Amino acid sequence: MAGDDIERLINYLSKLPGLGPRSARRAALYLLKRREALLVPMLKALESAAESIKPCGSCGNLDSQDPCAICANPERDGSVICVVEEVADLWALERTLSYKGRYHILGGLLSALDGVGPEDLNIAALLARAEPPEVTEIILAMSATVDGQTTAHYVTDRLQDLGVSITRLAHGVPVGGELDYLDDGTLSAALKARRPL
Repeated sequence: MAGDDIERLINYLSKLPGLGPRSARRAALYLLKRREALLVPMLKALESAAESIKPCGSCGNLDSQDPCAICANPERDGSVICVVEEVADLWALERTLSYKGRYHILGGLLSALDGVGPEDLNIAALLARAEPPEVTEIILAMSATVDGQTTAHYVTDRLQDLGVSITRLAHGVPVGGELDYLDDGTLSAALKARRPL
């Protein structure tokens, strides 16, 4: 059986998303076999990240500078703010290379079941940032779940009086998707969001 230090490493690795106890055991063994090439540099990278990476005071993105590189970039369109749930959503949108505006991270979604109310999210900061004439559009990029839609409706209600355009991401058939493989909710959303050619 493994020693205490190895078991502790396996225990921490198993807390990572997508890693169960077996996968964590394999990852720990892989790291230990490649101590100098992988484990030691990873340890240094983790220490550096723990010390220097923090949330951006403007949008909530994670970066080693404040404001983050996106907020500090003068080439970004400051008149459009895309509201997302978490940093991972911002990263997903950035991978597309098709959005050139700014972001705002709520830090979660409203959820009565989980006890998450408006005061638990970064909504007040969004309202402070969304003042016209600097901001002309708010894009709501929430997931198409009940909590995502509830949050989008709540944010829309709060922004309504500011006079900014409020839009949301389209929902429906993905590019390259076959109708036969889509779930009923996706097909229903696609039918409701149809548009003329």
